[in-house]
Amino acid sequence: MSENLKKVLVIGFVWPEPSSSAAGKRMMQLISFFIDQNCEITFASTAKRSEFTSNLESLGIKSKSIKVNDAGFDDFLMEMDPDLVLFDRFMTEEQFGWRVHKHCPNALRVLDTEDLHLLRHARENAFINGDDRVQAYLLSDFAKREIASIYRSDLSLIISESEMTLLMDFFKVPAEILHYVPYMIDPDAENTDGEWPEFSHRQGFMTIGNFRHKPNFDGVAYLRTDIWPLIREILPDAVMNVYGAYPHEKVNQWHQPSNGFLIHGRAADANDVMKLSRVCLAPLRFGAGLKGKLVEAMNNGTPSITTSIGAEGINGRLDWPGEIADDPADFARAAADYYTDKAKWKEAQIMGQEVIKQRFSKRDHSRQLKNRLGTVANELEKHRINNFTGAMLMHHTMASTKYMSRWIEEKNKGSEISG
Repeated sequence: MSENLKKVLVIGFVWPEPSSSAAGKRMMQLISFFIDQNCEITFASTAKRSEFTSNLESLGIKSKSIKVNDAGFDDFLMEMDPDLVLFDRFMTEEQFGWRVHKHCPNALRVLDTEDLHLLRHARENAFINGDDRVQAYLLSDFAKREIASIYRSDLSLIISESEMTLLMDFFKVPAEILHYVPYMIDPDAENTDGEWPEFSHRQGFMTIGNFRHKPNFDGVAYLRTDIWPLIREILPDAVMNVYGAYPHEKVNQWHQPSNGFLIHGRAADANDVMKLSRVCLAPLRFGAGLKGKLVEAMNNGTPSITTSIGAEGINGRLDWPGEIADDPADFARAAADYYTDKAKWKEAQIMGQEVIKQRFSKRDHSRQLKNRLGTVANELEKHRINNFTGAMLMHHTMASTKYMSRWIEEKNKGSEISG
């Protein structure tokens, strides 16, 4: 990475909660990358912190609470004078990108999409309408906002190869402003060496996911109504353990010990509950990006049964460490097979190790990201000249968002005076 990229500002959509969501883990992996580059990091967010927010200060990271439509952010920005600004999801780029462009024009602007929100929303709307023509829902106002944000940024980090393909082939976004970087896992630091509880020491099925995330909520609802009854027909004494942060009352009402369907809420440590479970179930019907629960399952030697949506972008051309099934009956049969067949279970466990090592190597993806950031930073003027569409969109953003924001600032000042 360029020696000129030493001061990094991360503008978070939320404060990272790695114990609550895959997005939180993803953010901490990117922060770890910048720590490894000996960068001086400041994390800023408009969101409220929770008791589950990662202790950034213990990692030597400065933190700053900021506000939308607040000129005070400009002062903070100019004082810090960052070399690189990382926007966490396109909404933060919309809110603060034009300010970074104005006050720190030489800073490299990087967008981490987390997952493509436009794809997740298109699939959700297609699912709600019972329509399998997802492309019919892609050309939405939501998509226009996210694609515009990608163009305005110098580089966008894309977590899934399938999303890279969608952006380049369907939306015709140039590869020069995109970079593929999935989860980055260090085999030497995490549970990828096979030292896990054995088949006979594991009990029950499990699933996990933040219930604020609609695909997770729907997945558990679908599991409960369509799949779990079929599994119980095959395995009458089976137990389904459901973990997830922020369950609401409706989720808690699904707790049925007599039916073996148990709602546990937040797991203190996702790895602990994953490695003690025999099989992970993730019947996701819509969504985007990479599904963190399935990568965690591989990382803890737990075979998984999921859908085509769940598996998307994870295993590439490698065999799935379990089974992919989109029909409830096929899903239930596969779940029972891997729960009872030790040889098949062990084979899937080994497959999962291969996926982690070949697809999510921290060493490989960190090196590629370091080189790409350095190349773009060293040729930033030329890079921006070649992205005329991005310059045009930034011009119009400066002319609209900027003045709307200024109007809100003045309105807020008036309210403070009158109050």
